[in-house]
Amino acid sequence: MSYRRYDIPKYVFYSTLNQAPNCSFMSAQIKTRTQAINTKVISADVKLNIKNSILNKIETIKSSANLPAFSPLYQQIKELLLQSLQEGEWQPGEVIPSEMDLAERFQVSQGTVRKAIDELAGENILIRRQGVGTFVATHLEERVQYRFLKLMPDSEDPLNKASADRRIIACKQTFASAEVAKALGITKNDAVLSLRRVLAFSGIATILEDIWLPGHSFAGLTAERLRDYHGPMYAFFESAFGVKMVNAQERIKALLPDPIQANLLEISTQTPVLSVERTAFTYNNTPMEFRQGLYLTLDCHYRNELN
Repeated sequence: MSYRRYDIPKYVFYSTLNQAPNCSFMSAQIKTRTQAINTKVISADVKLNIKNSILNKIETIKSSANLPAFSPLYQQIKELLLQSLQEGEWQPGEVIPSEMDLAERFQVSQGTVRKAIDELAGENILIRRQGVGTFVATHLEERVQYRFLKLMPDSEDPLNKASADRRIIACKQTFASAEVAKALGITKNDAVLSLRRVLAFSGIATILEDIWLPGHSFAGLTAERLRDYHGPMYAFFESAFGVKMVNAQERIKALLPDPIQANLLEISTQTPVLSVERTAFTYNNTPMEFRQGLYLTLDCHYRNELN
């Protein structure tokens, strides 16, 4: 029996002589091929849309964070990761996606993602755990609980910061002064929460702190809730209000306390103290706390490590 050949793009079909070709089969094959091509086109469109979305996010981040017009690709990926952290996509203590998954998500190489994660780990925002994964750092973790408290004893005995007696003097709603507003990046007379507390070590009043927090981020904070929590304050802010402090700026100088401050620290007004003024920031350098602390350094010193 002889066969006649019908040439169809990408396919070859045969039928018996003087017999019409199997049109329904040919139609099904062409339809399948067309669907496959359409699927590839849609897939390409989706990838292009993802890429454009990422580029738009990067431009938005650049303008809001005052980044230079050109920045290395890993730096741009770092900012995208920070944005996801700020939006709560990954909570403190949770594992983030693998480098491979993030590379696919952002359409970049694993090496670029790795460099971005390395920087965030160096800033104590992420924590790498060998063989387990990369986690969002949390103030609930013991090794980073008190990394912002730099007071150290003059003796070789370590200061037990966890055993500090925390006495809440006041917690009230008030209006931001010009100084507080500038530090928190808000408008003068905006609502803020004002706290005052004394930290004592081994029964000795050592630190007096006045703290201001933006009211909209800490609604519901009361003196009672602070007294009931026995861990570090930043861990409480993180667990109760979803606010994670990731870095801070401090100004330090020596001064003499006023009579009220001296009374709370149980010292004379002629005893010099160390004034530590701190602005603490959450992700993307958003200020979340302004703090003025007075440190009694008769048996302690303020220690900072620079690298």
